[in-house]
Amino acid sequence: MSASPAASGAVPCRFAHYFAVCGIDTETGLEPDELTGENSEQSPLKRKFKSKVLAHYPENIEWNPFDQDAVNMLCMPKGLSFQTQADPRDPQFHSFIITREDGSRTYGFVHTFYEEVTSPQICSAMQTLHQMHNAEHASTNPHSSSSSSSSSMDSLTSSLDEADSPPFSSTLPSSRAAGGYDSSRDTLYVSKALCLVTTMPFMYACRNFLSQLHRAVTAATAPPLPLESYIHNILYEVPLPAPGRTLKFHGVYEPIVCQRPGLGELPLADFPLSEAFSLLGVENLVQVFTCNLLEMQILLCSKDYQRLMTVAEGITTLLFPFQWQHVYVPILPASLLHFLDAPVPYLMGLQSKECTDRSTLELPQEANLCFVDIDNHYIELPEDLPQFPNKTELIQELSEVLLSFGISANIGAPPRTRTSSPRNPSTSRRECKTVTLQQLEDDGRNGNLAGEELTMLELLQGNATLERLHALTERTGVTVARVDALRASVKAQGIDRQRAAEEEELRNAKLNVQLREVFASRFTTMFADYEGFVIQSAPDLESWLTNREQMHNFDKASFLSDQPEPYLPFLSHFIETQMFATFIDNKIMSQWEEKEPLLRVFDARIDKARLYNVRAPNLRSSNYQRCSILRESAQAIEQRLMKIDHIAIHPHLLDMKFGQGKYEQGFFPKLQADVLNTGLINSKWFHRTATAQRRKDHSIQQTEHLNADNDLKEKYMQEARSLGKNLRLPKLSDLSPAVIAQTNWKFVEGLLKECRMKTKRMLVEKMGREAVELGHGEANITGLEENTLIASLCDLLERIWSHGLQVKQGKSALWSLLLHYQAREEKLEEQHTESSLSRVPERKKSDCSISMPSLRVSLLQDMSHIQRMSEIKTDVGRARAWVRLSLEKKLLSQHLKQLLSRQALTRKLYKRYAFLRCEEEKEQFLFYLLSLNAVDYFCFTSVFTTIMIPYRVVIIPIKKLSNTMTTSNPWVCVSGELGDSGIMQIPKSFLDMTFDCQNLGKLTTAQLGHDNAGLIAKWLVDCVMVRNEITGHTYRFPCGRWLGKGVDDGSLERVLIGELVVPSRDEDGGRGCRTPPLQHSSSQTTGMTSLSGREYKPTSDQIQEGIGDAVNNIVKHFQKPEKERGSLTVLLCGENSLVATLEQFFHHSFKSARLFQRTVFVWDFVEKAVAFLQPADQMVDMGLNCQSLCHYINAINSTPRNIGKDGKFQLLVCLGARDRLLPQWLPLLVDCPVILQMYEDTALLRDHTTVSALIGTLQTLHNFPIKLESSLIKGIDL
Repeated sequence: MSASPAASGAVPCRFAHYFAVCGIDTETGLEPDELTGENSEQSPLKRKFKSKVLAHYPENIEWNPFDQDAVNMLCMPKGLSFQTQADPRDPQFHSFIITREDGSRTYGFVHTFYEEVTSPQICSAMQTLHQMHNAEHASTNPHSSSSSSSSSMDSLTSSLDEADSPPFSSTLPSSRAAGGYDSSRDTLYVSKALCLVTTMPFMYACRNFLSQLHRAVTAATAPPLPLESYIHNILYEVPLPAPGRTLKFHGVYEPIVCQRPGLGELPLADFPLSEAFSLLGVENLVQVFTCNLLEMQILLCSKDYQRLMTVAEGITTLLFPFQWQHVYVPILPASLLHFLDAPVPYLMGLQSKECTDRSTLELPQEANLCFVDIDNHYIELPEDLPQFPNKTELIQELSEVLLSFGISANIGAPPRTRTSSPRNPSTSRRECKTVTLQQLEDDGRNGNLAGEELTMLELLQGNATLERLHALTERTGVTVARVDALRASVKAQGIDRQRAAEEEELRNAKLNVQLREVFASRFTTMFADYEGFVIQSAPDLESWLTNREQMHNFDKASFLSDQPEPYLPFLSHFIETQMFATFIDNKIMSQWEEKEPLLRVFDARIDKARLYNVRAPNLRSSNYQRCSILRESAQAIEQRLMKIDHIAIHPHLLDMKFGQGKYEQGFFPKLQADVLNTGLINSKWFHRTATAQRRKDHSIQQTEHLNADNDLKEKYMQEARSLGKNLRLPKLSDLSPAVIAQTNWKFVEGLLKECRMKTKRMLVEKMGREAVELGHGEANITGLEENTLIASLCDLLERIWSHGLQVKQGKSALWSLLLHYQAREEKLEEQHTESSLSRVPERKKSDCSISMPSLRVSLLQDMSHIQRMSEIKTDVGRARAWVRLSLEKKLLSQHLKQLLSRQALTRKLYKRYAFLRCEEEKEQFLFYLLSLNAVDYFCFTSVFTTIMIPYRVVIIPIKKLSNTMTTSNPWVCVSGELGDSGIMQIPKSFLDMTFDCQNLGKLTTAQLGHDNAGLIAKWLVDCVMVRNEITGHTYRFPCGRWLGKGVDDGSLERVLIGELVVPSRDEDGGRGCRTPPLQHSSSQTTGMTSLSGREYKPTSDQIQEGIGDAVNNIVKHFQKPEKERGSLTVLLCGENSLVATLEQFFHHSFKSARLFQRTVFVWDFVEKAVAFLQPADQMVDMGLNCQSLCHYINAINSTPRNIGKDGKFQLLVCLGARDRLLPQWLPLLVDCPVILQMYEDTALLRDHTTVSALIGTLQTLHNFPIKLESSLIKGIDL
């Protein structure tokens, strides 16, 4: 039905939107609730039955339609519960939340109590069910029915109440002890729920109002007014308090006060954070909060609904200024348990008796799951969870705040991991209650009367004759002291209860705001300079919305480089989350429209902090800064609650027909719909009592709410264009197969879109915008960012492989499918003599060619590599390692395609709606992953640095000019960024060998040599090939030189610089995409000569330009973060390096004619120059620079290594660059008379202007600490 004008028009300023009553429908009778998952073999009193919304008022509100199915499910998530007179029937309170797809929230507050069943049909049906149940189980287990009497109220009672339930069977009548139900002997009670629906979380006020309603129902005398008056009052006459104002309205017996924070304060949060901290403990809550920030899947588990809501609201409240952007269901109804299969981040709460035994709780996916057992104070965290910055100091500050309110910081904080079954908490509590229960019941200080006195008072209040007699004695002046004393005691206790409740509310409000301020202060500190990294490139709103997905809105790399090192593991993950992306979107939107409320408050706090703490933006410190406004925030709350700004209209008589509003003790009446569906327009009382001030307040509140309405619409627009959005909340109002299928289809679409965006982001960040445009790789992504993006991809793959899984096996769905595939393939291999695995055909080696044999491409082989890694202990870790390995080998898409090619296996393990069974989406998914082959990743090599890796070495000689083999004893030593292999002897008559070594990282150098023994000692080597047998990365170390005495430069050992080999198309294994060849910029493609310097004669301009580029590359190397610099050796000694270009400089116009069949090298010139400078008188005249040059030359010549003349020159250049001596040595060589004998007049070395320019260029290297690999300076002690 559409809303009436009165109902819809008054919405913006109303405190409550709906009042609902849920319970049993006597017309339909008992309907088993199959969706609750209860055991049909249980006693009928323990079974759950379908509930129904019996009534709700008003009928509907246009702005906030009433969702009947959702309210019914969340008021009674486990359906109806039945009890008898022997069972505990204490009323229970819980709250719930409904989150719409636009992010707006509706809160529900529920008071559940037991009401006697008066329907003979219901009682008869229950008795029949008991008789059938007893008949079925009497023959098989005659003693099993005795436990049915102690039925548990799963949908209501907390774990404490269940644990404290006494064994009633020993004191019950024989029929109850036998497990039967006799309608003539037993009284049957059924649960009923009263619910208030609001748009703001005024938990204390709503709980107080509902509690007073229930008291009015159960009191011996009727309330002052019909219940319709109080419900009509809170629905239509109690407004929302204005921001920064306090409101007082009246319940049935007592006034109720609520307050709303001001516009510059933290938003309203009424759920007690003290309870959340007490339930989990400070450290555990901080860990769960970290998982929440990183948008992991969080599953809360408890027997008590309100605990679920308290913890869920607690951790989301602490997110300020960010907001949870994904599925949020603090209480998951039993009918929606299949939504735990959702392959998206979620925060859900599960009410389950099985939570006490974690092993019995089957969850669809656990790779990225944070499991929180609230009742047992136990959490399970995802692997590799980064720590929240300054976690220890944060916990200390939070503990001090809690202690200041008398709450121990250690409550509920056992170890994070469970090593044994937790002690049953019910034992000690039951013992404690047994000892003190009677004392508490008879203690008047606790608001209770002794049993005899309470019985007398109930007798007097329940007997009309005695009431009239007592009234008569009062009129005649006769007093009954005993009764008067009892009445006074009850009245005093009521006042004390009200005062205690008010003090508790004030205390919780002050503690809440102080705890929240601690977290808000942390975010203000961490993101104080975030505005400087926001990229606002769009000229207007329309263009920004149109190109949102293609734009970079935040400079993440620069932001991270500005942060303290300890913060990086957390921040690198956090800035990739959807909540941070939405926060930045809101910031960009604020330049065209009004700021989002949370952003407005946060920016104001940053501006205020800058006034008191001026600092340079780039000077970041990891020192912990405590919150400085704790006292002020608590005082603001206290002052607001002590001053009542607005008093709502009192409840009053309504225009009800005669006979309506009938009161019957213990039964909630059937309310008059015609009165409660009519709003303010038809209320004569409102028109009679409304003052100008009230109208003014109403206008202000309406304007504020309309602004909030616009904010909600804008929020909807933002979320509609946000990346990765699919579903915020399961649709509760329709659970038809079509709706469930549509919801799963949204999941599939969301996963595909997320895959597209992640792969695109990985490509762009890895290659950089310039690299994408120009096609060459000046990478601008840091290793930390790359690792974060790859970890995010691993998480996405786990969620895809978990979607629609039939039966969960292990914590990693991806690894589980890989194991199934492995077992299936091994079984097929046993049945067939030829393996069905895809292989890359090896090249046929001819007699005249020696090369590195091709590496077989095999999914199973990569799995076996991972399975042999003893460092990895879990299935989740193995799955992530396998993904990293496949990505590094450029085989991820191919491997997954092969894995999914076994359709019979996929159909067996996955449901029809699963992502992996959607053929078109699956093909697009594999195509997106294929695009990652365009870039090089070392995500496996750089992460698993301690594993043993097999390496294969192949030495390729130049056979046409020399012997293939040598009679000497060759050796090799391979070095990488993580270490070296040590010297390894190569077996004689072999040109290849395999060795196992701890991960060397990216390979940089290879030392090759021999001992010059035997008849054929001279060896001309073309290159050395080294391959990582796990990752398949092959490195080529060019040589092209002789090794042997009396040939070339007489070297018996050479240090070779490695280069990564790009696989050819034939060797690409059908990957479909390969890394483009590495290209150099135009200044680097001039083509330099080899190390000998005699194959190519570049011009003088080319030589000078090459030196400038070589020095510039070294400068850029040191400008990168230390962990991302790569190999300096390549820049010093590789192609177009500093050594190569300086050698060309020295070779320019060098007189290298053969004298007596002997080649002259640059090192010969250096030695002659030193021989001229060596005499003592020359060294004194030349000074310290001459002494250092002679000392270095003599040290190099005296080394035991036979590295040859070109190797000695390379070593001299490297040492001179390291020790900042090259610019001092050059003038000595230029001014030496030897230069006239060995260089032409046109030589660059004889041009003083050119030499001066060279000296200036080399001096730029003095600003950087150059460290040389041990392979370069082995045997040199300088």
